[in-house]
Amino acid sequence: MKDSLRPGLTFEFKFTVPENKTVPHLYPESSEFQAMPRVLATGFMVGLFEWACIQAINSHIDWPEEQTVGIHVNLSHTAATPPGLTITVTGKLEEVEGRKLSFSIVAEDGLDKISEGTHDRFIINAAKFNDKMTAKLASVRE
Repeated sequence: MKDSLRPGLTFEFKFTVPENKTVPHLYPESSEFQAMPRVLATGFMVGLFEWACIQAINSHIDWPEEQTVGIHVNLSHTAATPPGLTITVTGKLEEVEGRKLSFSIVAEDGLDKISEGTHDRFIINAAKFNDKMTAKLASVRE
């Protein structure tokens, strides 16, 4: 983690919603999802917010040796966004507590505010994390 990683860091991230990020594509094996509207899925929206936060801080950590993983999400999803609209995510790093990072996030699609809330991430050593996951898998296979 670099000294430049401090509360107050702001960012903006834009993403145009493609068809394959709509509800029917979230879990294609779900017949219920297949019957639902073709609008941005909440699950993909959460991933978009994670991506925005990752991009905002990667130059402030020792990427790729250090990475961040999501540990908490508290977001609304108050307006539907069809494919073709561009979402603008704005965020702010509110707090740095050791390796825990807390963000506030707002997103809009050019017509409506679609979401606001908070997201926490944790800085990890990628090699150590991957070693733990390998050991976890090995313990299940034994």
